[in-house]
Amino acid sequence: MALKTIFSSSSERHWTTELSEKFLLAVIGIATLVAAGQHIWLMIEQQTVLLADLFLLFIFAEVIGMVGAFYTSHRIPVTLPIIIAMTALCRLIVLHSKEMEPLTLLAEAFAILILAGASYLMSLKDKLSLEKTILRKEALRSGAAPTDA
Repeated sequence: MALKTIFSSSSERHWTTELSEKFLLAVIGIATLVAAGQHIWLMIEQQTVLLADLFLLFIFAEVIGMVGAFYTSHRIPVTLPIIIAMTALCRLIVLHSKEMEPLTLLAEAFAILILAGASYLMSLKDKLSLEKTILRKEALRSGAAPTDA
């Protein structure tokens, strides 16, 4: 019962779900830090920093940011994985552009464009959701019934 009160941040989910989610995200965060450290060490050993290396470090930073966002807000913004996917596609283009078929290159660039559009739409949805939340809180403070408008 003590674990339930410690790990439960949502009354809708079972405490085992909360614990499992937090544990796995901690593992992802630690593994990402280890991978970033290994890659940085490799760059130091090779004494070179390529654009693909910077993209990979940016991906590591975004994954850490996503884990941190979950621990602070108990939710993962949908735009973060989309941005990670866009960065990964950019890295692939940079790594393989010389030997890549032009049609494949065009398809990957189009995929980035689609992901950018999706990210923009999701940010608009998040902004609208935030505005609704603020309106509901203001309505509750003033004693009026909240609306779903």
